[in-house]
Amino acid sequence: MSKAAVPLRILCIHGYRQNGNSFRGKTGALRKLLKKQVELVYISAPHQVPAIQNETNQGPEKTAGGGDEDQRGWWFSDVQARSFNAQQECESSLGLEESIETVKTAVKELGPFDGILGFSQGAALVAMLCALQEQKLEADFNFRFAILVAGFRSVCSQHRRFYEGPAITIPSLHVFGQDDHVIPEEMSRDLLPAFDGAQILIHLGGHFVPAASSHRQTYQDFLKKFE
Repeated sequence: MSKAAVPLRILCIHGYRQNGNSFRGKTGALRKLLKKQVELVYISAPHQVPAIQNETNQGPEKTAGGGDEDQRGWWFSDVQARSFNAQQECESSLGLEESIETVKTAVKELGPFDGILGFSQGAALVAMLCALQEQKLEADFNFRFAILVAGFRSVCSQHRRFYEGPAITIPSLHVFGQDDHVIPEEMSRDLLPAFDGAQILIHLGGHFVPAASSHRQTYQDFLKKFE
């Protein structure tokens, strides 16, 4: 088999209140779109999120096959309530170190991986992992590229260290929706300066991983460099 025929292995980091299985369901269109190019591997965050009793899921974030019953998160911005809001400014957070360890374990047990993909809170985590790799603080991380969908800079003071180092040189594709009301476009744009030479894919939709045929070329052109 020629080298080009081997799919790129990508570690997938889900969003807040999702888990590996539900994120797999929500990215079915992306897997179909890129099936010849990539193998997507999904893991779940270590922290269970208390369910909201009167929660209503709408639109593309609607539960896929009930997989969101086991809701997970990578860290909490409200330590007491064990909750998370991307726009909540806080001094310290809860759970991030355990989540970094979870990713390290996945890399050791399920790797190697060519790249890493994150969605929403997962994309914010991916940016932090890339910063650790750039600063050579985690020998286990050796990602050749990153895809961040609806990413953002954490506004927790404790996380400032991830953005104060040198610009991240890992090639990155930043995907965001102009109609995203969970992580507005400007929040994703605020993350771009942390990455050197960031590429962008803008879609017209909301808070989801876009995978229409019109997006295929951008994904493929980005991934082609790593085959």
